[in-house]
Amino acid sequence: MYGRPQRPVRKRRTGRKFLAVLVVLVLALAGFLFYVDYSLKREQAMPTGGDRPADGPGSNWLLVGSDSRAELDSEQQSELGAGDANGRRTDTVMLVHVPAGGGKPTMVSLPRDSYVTIPGQGKDKLNAAFSYGGPQLLLQTVEGATGVRIDHYAEIGLGGFADMTDAMGGVDMCVKERMQDPKAGLDLQPGCQTLDGPQALGYVRTRATAMGDLDRVQRQREFLGALTEKAASPEVFLNPFRLFPLILNTSGAFLVDEDDHVWHLAGLAWAMKGIAAGDGLTTTVPFSGFGETSGGASVVKWDSDKAGTLFEALQNDTPVPSEVVTNAETLGG
Repeated sequence: MYGRPQRPVRKRRTGRKFLAVLVVLVLALAGFLFYVDYSLKREQAMPTGGDRPADGPGSNWLLVGSDSRAELDSEQQSELGAGDANGRRTDTVMLVHVPAGGGKPTMVSLPRDSYVTIPGQGKDKLNAAFSYGGPQLLLQTVEGATGVRIDHYAEIGLGGFADMTDAMGGVDMCVKERMQDPKAGLDLQPGCQTLDGPQALGYVRTRATAMGDLDRVQRQREFLGALTEKAASPEVFLNPFRLFPLILNTSGAFLVDEDDHVWHLAGLAWAMKGIAAGDGLTTTVPFSGFGETSGGASVVKWDSDKAGTLFEALQNDTPVPSEVVTNAETLGG
């Protein structure tokens, strides 16, 4: 008589070990994501009162580059060419629209010198809204000027920006001409080169060029595209010694709205990756020229008709007409 066939003990044990390892990895990943989300700095950015634009399809981000030096010591301020100014102002303001259903995203630079109406303060430069009332007043001002409802807010300071750049081993940029700005600690020769954190910060902050703030917003979009492309490259994404420091630096560098989480930032990063690959639109708000405030400060005046058409398209999640696109370029292309 033949006996009963023996069970494949080794195969079953191997399967159990694999399952155990998988469970441990899933739990470790969940713990890491929880830690990253917990590390995000949060502040109430969404307006709590007053009339706001209607909620439209897709989602809209307000991205802000702050010149806050609160977390920098004197050595870091010197290294980054940040000076020792007090307070917290906006060097960069961008509106990013991510369409519903996976359409092509749009990123619009709003020059900090834009002459807009600030609730309770009258007409002034856009960046003054942040000085007067922080993220909430800035967001109210942008919504009032554009008619676009903002769903998410993300802000990054000087130190965080430089740390992110260094965490991925620098960012490659092609500099068109000699750039010198002692105030920003910047001295770059023409040509393609890898910018480290302090150099990158000076590159996106300087206004020491012919068109001042308008040149700067174009460089900011170009650099943001190059940074996103580098972060998504195998050199960083498949290298844990760069990927994990980048993630940790990113989580500690960003300030977001109270209701925003790391998965919201991941969705934004995915949209930015598409823009960096040329699958999206980048532009500056249409402007009609320059002017001066009553105090003699130079300001940028929007073209109300073209700007209205642009923002109406974003609010309604429809394609942006080509005739209202200003200073557009393909990022990372």
